[in-house]
Amino acid sequence: MTRPEKPLESAPKLVLGSSSTYRRQLLERLGVPFIVDAPAIDETPGADEKPRTLALRLARTKARHVAERHPEAIVIGSDQVADLGGRPLGKPGGFDKAKAQLRRMSGQVVNFYTALAVIRRTTGFEENVVARAKVRFRTLTDGEIQRYLHIEEPYDCAGSAKSEGLGIALLESIESDDPTTLIGLPLIRTAHLLRAAGLALP
Repeated sequence: MTRPEKPLESAPKLVLGSSSTYRRQLLERLGVPFIVDAPAIDETPGADEKPRTLALRLARTKARHVAERHPEAIVIGSDQVADLGGRPLGKPGGFDKAKAQLRRMSGQVVNFYTALAVIRRTTGFEENVVARAKVRFRTLTDGEIQRYLHIEEPYDCAGSAKSEGLGIALLESIESDDPTTLIGLPLIRTAHLLRAAGLALP
């Protein structure tokens, strides 16, 4: 008499707590079904809050807010803050602010901190990490900055440059142990935390 096969355990639902199209596209690379539920939170930096600390706080806050709405799921929260001389640079939101950001970053080294928080409330799992990408910008002319902004319109990107697009032409070098950190979701660390939370990945 053959024993009936045990039913396969269904994979836990995965939720990305972010409105970023860049993070969604990156997470799709892992080949795991997920849904998007972006929390509405106040992203204003605290007084004298350092960029790395700000990125981590926002990633945790996003993950915790979304985990309350999806208590059975594995939830990812993430945020990125650019650091120029210890001061945070957020998303410019428009041409004038983006132009001012790129003028400030011209010829400078900018650290991009991408924080990641993963929560699974059913098991009590909650871990977070911060990945850094050290970026050196070329010395840019106003003409280069304006042409770039008119072509790519990177107004929803911290630091006003898309390294995965034409923004790469503004840079001299990138130093990071995870090539996806600068785009907005460090996939090596994401895969590590998702496996730790109990999600099967290759």
